[in-house]
Amino acid sequence: MFLFRKAQYSDLPAIVKLLADDPLGQSREIVSHPLDPRYEESFAAIDGDDNQLLAVAVDAADRVVGCLQLSFIPGLSRTGMWRGQIESVRIATRERGSGLGSQLIEWAVEMARERGCKLVQLTSDKARPDAIRFYEKLGFIASHQGLKRNL
Repeated sequence: MFLFRKAQYSDLPAIVKLLADDPLGQSREIVSHPLDPRYEESFAAIDGDDNQLLAVAVDAADRVVGCLQLSFIPGLSRTGMWRGQIESVRIATRERGSGLGSQLIEWAVEMARERGCKLVQLTSDKARPDAIRFYEKLGFIASHQGLKRNL
């Protein structure tokens, strides 16, 4: 049984560990004690923005075993439609295959629906083919070509 909730500051070290727990994350994230202050600054910005939801999944022992960020984005296109953007989805290695990922995504979709979003979108790195297949099984469609530019 898992509980999904808004992340608290005390969850931040566990979230950073989850973000670093794969080959891509290992090269992008810094797991340290104390935490790199950039994580704390980012958490404060996310936590203070009503259009951002950093969420965690916790197990029966109250351990953080999953996370994601859901952004609520207003737009003028599609007659002023709001959309939900799901990012930074991670599931603890020991929980992969348990159904937690599906439950967490469906919970996020419901949170977006409750906020009035009419569309939920996400991106996944092309280097993560298993993740892409996972999202497709949940009904996500590769309808657009996503592009990024590092600054």
